Amino acid sequence: MSKKIVILNGSPRKSGNTSALVTAFREGAEGAGHTVTEFFLDKMNIHGCKGCFGGHSDRECPCVQQDDMNQIYPAVRDCDVVVLASPLYYWTMSGQLRTAFDRLFALEEGGKNLLRGNGKSSALLMAAEGHGFDDAVLYYDHLMEHLHWKNLGHVLAGGNMDVGDIKGKPELQQAYGLGKSI
Repeated sequence: MSKKIVILNGSPRKSGNTSALVTAFREGAEGAGHTVTEFFLDKMNIHGCKGCFGGHSDRECPCVQQDDMNQIYPAVRDCDVVVLASPLYYWTMSGQLRTAFDRLFALEEGGKNLLRGNGKSSALLMAAEGHGFDDAVLYYDHLMEHLHWKNLGHVLAGGNMDVGDIKGKPELQQAYGLGKSI
């Protein structure tokens, strides 16, 4: 059965190592017949959550702020799988990804809870210079527990400082396989 997959790419580099993982994942998922929509967050106008509790999940654009999240809300609301992709920044996910994900809270407010549960699944793709992914994975695991989403797994690619360092590494094949396995 074909699934709708949304990738939230929190890398600042369109051709960086995280984006290479995203490309491999996408190729695997599309090869398996799934529909993939990627949001390259660094080029989007997304403001931080105001914590105003003014969101209404029953609206097309549930947040009181009107910015590029309005493109992401319907895609996440209607998808089966959300892929979080990020470089490792200070032992966690990038600000681009965290900001966008924080704003998804509007889908939990008012009306129906359209974020938590609902049969969604998720995967995590990360690249980094080092190998200290423990805190990022802990955050991701807590997020999956809170949202009641099925954790499909993760690909953590360490040892990638410069753009292109990931080329030829096994993590690209792992990302492809993860996409294909959905």
